[in-house]
Amino acid sequence: MLVKTYGSAVYGVEAITITVEVNVNNQGQNYYIVGLPDNAVKESLQRVESAIKSNNYYMPRTKLVVNLAPADIRKSGTAFDLPIAIGTLGATEQIANPEKLADYVIMGELSLDGTVSAIRGALPIAIQARKEKFKGLILPIQNAKEAAMVNNLNVYGVEHINDVINFFKNEESLQPTIVNTRELFAHSEQDFDIDFCDVKGQENIKRALEISAAGSHNAILIGPPGAGKTMLAKRLPTILPPLTLQEALETTKIHSVAGKLPENATLISKRPYRSPHHTISDVALVGGGGNPQPGEISLAHNGVLFLDELPEFKRTVLEVMRQPMEERKVTISRAKVSLDFPASFMLIASMNPCPCGFFNHPEKECTCPPGGVQKYLNKISGPLLDRIDLHVEVTPVAFTELSSSQQFEKSERIRERVIKAREIQAERYKTIEGVYANAQMSSKMLKEICQINTASQNLLKVAMEKLNLSARAYDRILKVSRTIADLAGAEEIHAEHLAEAIQYRSLDREGWAK
Repeated sequence: MLVKTYGSAVYGVEAITITVEVNVNNQGQNYYIVGLPDNAVKESLQRVESAIKSNNYYMPRTKLVVNLAPADIRKSGTAFDLPIAIGTLGATEQIANPEKLADYVIMGELSLDGTVSAIRGALPIAIQARKEKFKGLILPIQNAKEAAMVNNLNVYGVEHINDVINFFKNEESLQPTIVNTRELFAHSEQDFDIDFCDVKGQENIKRALEISAAGSHNAILIGPPGAGKTMLAKRLPTILPPLTLQEALETTKIHSVAGKLPENATLISKRPYRSPHHTISDVALVGGGGNPQPGEISLAHNGVLFLDELPEFKRTVLEVMRQPMEERKVTISRAKVSLDFPASFMLIASMNPCPCGFFNHPEKECTCPPGGVQKYLNKISGPLLDRIDLHVEVTPVAFTELSSSQQFEKSERIRERVIKAREIQAERYKTIEGVYANAQMSSKMLKEICQINTASQNLLKVAMEKLNLSARAYDRILKVSRTIADLAGAEEIHAEHLAEAIQYRSLDREGWAK
């Protein structure tokens, strides 16, 4: 007897419905699984057989063929165990109403005793099931809340294969999982454990990060050990505008595919903050592998990627990040498949000014040999620095500030100013697809949007000449000054906005490291 059940395979951050055809006949005695399965899928028949026998059902002793269609797409992972097992029981007439199997997408990994274990990619699977108008989705109970964020689709969480068998005998034996996505999103989007008011002093650095957040500018913090670079960077997500519901769903899809969602998780309502170690490989950073998975830059989509001690990262790792920073996506190409992973993130980096860490320190003397500082900075390529808008020097905090009982400004108040500036930019770029912040302006847009008067032009000319700023600093200064003007609520860029932007180009100053 031939029975069809339906599963789903995740490619990139999208899902493709897979038809699981199970045929049992009397002409032979072997089990076969076809349709480009990998080893994990081939091994599923052993798990399926044990789960079926452990629950007092019988496994056919005749020929059993499982076809995963479309057969030209490679299938991987263990999530096909449950649809294969249910299809086998349907093909041997051990399950009631096998014709109802076609109404549901079924996914889950089976233990040998029939327990159903969690899978990856439940959210994109649910989105695709709703798109193809399936009546419902049956999957492990650990993934039920995640999938239930998709409305107009009945999502049933199961703990054991017997739950699925009983469901097809009596559909009222399981109740759909209900999640109020908007209510959940509203309650948790701004619940942070850390705050900018925890940071003593460093008001100039807080101001720089406020500008960075307001215009989605990449930034690098340069300062000695213990000056607070990492502490400040960790608090950047607390001043970023809250995720929209659409952005939250995009971010959750990526984490779901990567298997990074906690058990029984639903929606990611806070902007991601990723801080990989400097020993990371280029594949782990941008994504890839035999079965392509999203890397750290995609896990930081709609959030912050923090690279601590930037010169310690391998040069090849940093260079592969250049193109995704421009295009806000990364394309992973293989012989038979090409996948796009979103990668729209803010890059925040930190570094010591030299190997010993005390170059330009107000009290301690640098012990690096002649040329050592420049050699250290040369580990970071010019094209990468070209994509970083703000270079911020971090100085140690004085004792008087550390011991002060003064109440510093909370993240909430800073966030309010950032949101207002982002609203101005959203209105400015509403007719331009793919641009939502000042940092993403093209050179053509820069000429139209960042026009300055004669006095400001003279100021910029003097700064370029006196500070020996490089040519690449010109566009960056204009973009940052436009953001500073937005924060001030000014329609035009004034000289004071340019003056503040100019000071954030430390590494462009000729002779800075000498």
